[in-house]
Amino acid sequence: MFRPVLEVADIFQQHGERWRQSHKGHLNLGQLKTMSAIERCRTMALGGHILQCQSCNHVHIAYNSCRNRHCPKCQASAAQRWLEARQDDLLPVDYYHVVFTIPAEVNDLAYQNKSVVYDILIKAVAKTLGVIAGDKKHLGARVGATLVLHTWGSAMTHHPHIHGIIPGGGLSDDGQRWIACRPGFFLPVRVLSRLFRRLFLAFLMKAYQDKQLHFYHQLKNIESRQAFTHWLKPLRQKEWVVYAKRPFAGPKAVLAYLSRYTHRVAIANSRLMSMDDKGITFQWKDYRNKDRHQQKVMTLPVDEFIRRFLLHILPKRFHRIRHIGLFANARRKNNITLIRQLLVEQENIPLSDTGAGLLVIYKTTT
Repeated sequence: MFRPVLEVADIFQQHGERWRQSHKGHLNLGQLKTMSAIERCRTMALGGHILQCQSCNHVHIAYNSCRNRHCPKCQASAAQRWLEARQDDLLPVDYYHVVFTIPAEVNDLAYQNKSVVYDILIKAVAKTLGVIAGDKKHLGARVGATLVLHTWGSAMTHHPHIHGIIPGGGLSDDGQRWIACRPGFFLPVRVLSRLFRRLFLAFLMKAYQDKQLHFYHQLKNIESRQAFTHWLKPLRQKEWVVYAKRPFAGPKAVLAYLSRYTHRVAIANSRLMSMDDKGITFQWKDYRNKDRHQQKVMTLPVDEFIRRFLLHILPKRFHRIRHIGLFANARRKNNITLIRQLLVEQENIPLSDTGAGLLVIYKTTT
């Protein structure tokens, strides 16, 4: 099996204990458990099993994985298993990728209240898509989507945002017709942005009123009702970033995209370049730059690299992948069967092309 030149596990194994000691009392249990799991992943510490070839008697020792959802090594196989379970859910329609981002001013509050604010973010996106898609001025249909929470930028800074993968259409209110969106156009992003902003801030204010938010350090000055209301005011005027990409080029492209995004962690081992006295050097992309896809190189001191990685440890039992609308788990199977049948009837698509039983072979790396 291919092993990258450098792994996050190598960094933690060499510097983790010193870093934990120097930050004692400032790390939560989730961060400590994640560091320990990554350090021990596929080592003797977790045990293993022996594989022996029956022909040549060659023996190979395979150490067990930690299966921590933040471990770069484990998430490739986890993504593979998840995708295999999703193959039969694909529909023979265009799929769109929509991204919802909260302003940078909210990032610190989100970090100090991960469970509450991340959940508000997902809930606001889900309701926004449902309301705008259901409006007859736009689509007039009930839609389904897979939403994935990412909390990082390419340089591992704290940057919460939602990636939505959405079929280009939905069911009519009576469930008797598939209503397709206009070719190459899902929903107006400006309209999505305005409603997303309003819903997110309304949910955030409700969480404040219900005393679900906590304020520490630099945020103590907005803890009072008057200060918090004043802090929200400019956010109501600011343009919130929502953008939609062009539709994917068929079901295989959707799955390939999902394999890269659903189980991604803050940094993949494949982006790490070196570890030396200067720090950790890795590849990144500056998405604020016009040439946003150009690979750049960044070197961070070891302590800062570990700090940034641990920013993205999710709260226990928090689900970062959500299926909403037509694809909500309780109704997904029945809705997908109905949609396939409607597509056959409305567009004369052969049943063999409706996505059922689609077999795709994936190759993923970490």
